[in-house]
Amino acid sequence: MVAAGTSLPELITSIVAATKKNSDIAIGNVIGSNIFNILLILSISGVVNPIAYNSKFNLDFFILIGGTLFLIVAMFTGKRKKLDRWEAAILVLFYLLYTGYLIINEL
Repeated sequence: MVAAGTSLPELITSIVAATKKNSDIAIGNVIGSNIFNILLILSISGVVNPIAYNSKFNLDFFILIGGTLFLIVAMFTGKRKKLDRWEAAILVLFYLLYTGYLIINEL
């Protein structure tokens, strides 16, 4: 819930920027947010309460790497050097499938 609540303003900002043809703002917003969350929020959380590594995180780690590699390849290939709609649709579909997978495994 907290992650969704803190990400919604960034999502809205990215959508507005993309509709105004300012894709650099949308991409910078996503990358900047991820860097901030990983480097500051995770490190402060680890200082307050040490985080034990669990081997269940391995699947999440590989999915993160795969998604990042797909995004890099998708953005820097092709004539326009932009993320096409069908590539974005694949990312959204995979996100929904993975979220569903996580929910089913928690039940």
